[in-house]
Amino acid sequence: MTLSNQALWIGLGMVGQLLFGVRFLVQWLYSEARGQSLIPPAFWYLSVAGGVIVLSYAIHQRELVFIIGESVTLAIFLRNLIMLRKQPESD
Repeated sequence: MTLSNQALWIGLGMVGQLLFGVRFLVQWLYSEARGQSLIPPAFWYLSVAGGVIVLSYAIHQRELVFIIGESVTLAIFLRNLIMLRKQPESD
């Protein structure tokens, strides 16, 4: 792997981690604005985006532990989005 290729993958992994971090900020601000603990749809979209990127990184690095872990959590994130689409809008 060349240095530029390695830097690209590291950068991609960092973007995935950044998306995971931002989703907690979104959830906190959403909850504060409503005065109760809630999880907005954006939390799950950021989770899926971060999960896909981190899973891609794990596959590229051939990290079996992370591949399994990200695959399971990605399935959960996607399931939450499916459930959100099935429920009537309340906001």
